[in-house]
Amino acid sequence: MSAQRGRPRNVETQKAILAASYELLLENGFAAVTVEKIAERAGVSKATIYKWWPNKAAVVVDGYLSAAADRMPVPDTGSAFRDIVVHASNLARFLQSGEGKVITELIGEGQFDPGLAEAYRNGYFRPRRLEARQLIERGIQRGELKAGLDSELTTDLLYGPIFYRLLVTGDKLDGDEITQLAVAAFEGIQTEKREASEHG
Repeated sequence: MSAQRGRPRNVETQKAILAASYELLLENGFAAVTVEKIAERAGVSKATIYKWWPNKAAVVVDGYLSAAADRMPVPDTGSAFRDIVVHASNLARFLQSGEGKVITELIGEGQFDPGLAEAYRNGYFRPRRLEARQLIERGIQRGELKAGLDSELTTDLLYGPIFYRLLVTGDKLDGDEITQLAVAAFEGIQTEKREASEHG
C-alpha cells in the first residue's frame, strides 16, 4: 500500500472508496454496509479508509453525497419566488427518487447512531438549508421579500412542510403542490411592491 501515498494515487483511492461505499449503500442499505466490505470492494485496506474517515457513517455519507452532488443545482432565475419553487421542487423530486430515499433510511438509522446523524446533517441537510437561506436573503436584497425577514424561520416555513410530508406522513409532493405551498408562504413574506407586480 506504500505506493498509494502519493497525491494523485490518493485521489484515485479516495474515489474508489467513495464509489464502493455508495454502491454498497444502494445495494444493501446502511445497516448492512461495513468498513470491511467497502475496503474489499475498493481494493484497499481498512487502515486506508480510517486514514481519511473516522467511522463507517462518515465514509458512507461522503460516498452518497459525492454521487448526488450534481442532482440539485442552485437556481438563479431573477425571481425569489421562482428560485424557491425550482429549488424546493428539485429537492422534493430527489428525495422521492430511489437515490433520495436513502436519506430517509439514514435519518431512521441516525436515531440510534449519533455519528451517522451528525454526518448527514453536516453533509446533506445543512448545505441544503444554507442554499435555501441564500435564496431568501437574495430575495430580501432585491426588494421582493420583506426587509428584516428572519431567513432561518422563513426557511422552516417554506421547507418544513416538504420534509413533514416526505418523512412523516409519506404523502407525495409534485411541482404543483410545491408551487401552491410557495404561494401561501409568500403571502406573508413578500413585499407590497412584489404583490402589486404579481397582480398588476
